[in-house]
Parts: sequence; C-alpha cells; structure tokens
Amino acid sequence: MDLTVYTAAWCRDCREAKRFLDTHNIPYKEVDIERTPGAADLVLANVGKRAIPQFVIDGKWVQPYRPGEGFLYDEMEELFGVSS
Repeated sequence: MDLTVYTAAWCRDCREAKRFLDTHNIPYKEVDIERTPGAADLVLANVGKRAIPQFVIDGKWVQPYRPGEGFLYDEMEELFGVSS
C-alpha cells in the first residue's frame, strides 16, 4: 500500500491521524501543505476544499476525520484492517 498523508504542523487532527498510523505501524509519506510548494493546491484540486489531514491511499483520496467529530477511528481501523 502506498500512503501519503497531507498535514500541517498546526493541525490537531493531523497529529491524531499520524499517531493512529504510527500506533499501528502503518508506513506513510508525510506532505506538509505549508512547506511543500503546490501541496495545498493539490488538496484543493482533489478534495474541493483545503481540508487536512487527507490520506491518499494508492491514489485514492480519503478524509480520515469529520469536522466536529474528529478522527474516524472505527472507519480507519476497518479501512486499514487493524484494531485498537
């Protein structure tokens, strides 16, 4: 599986997403949208808004959180085939 995570240092949900991946030993490449030229525009082009974190799993964009609810643990555990 090829996983890229679009993040920013100030983003609480991004830290939670990375913690989830690290806890389950899921390898990923991180792209900071504020430090990588064009990254924020790429998120906007694929998602329709500047919403992070975003996972790109084998080319498919997945939003691992829901505004107001936070990180979607159950859905991401199912998606990655892991459990708490």
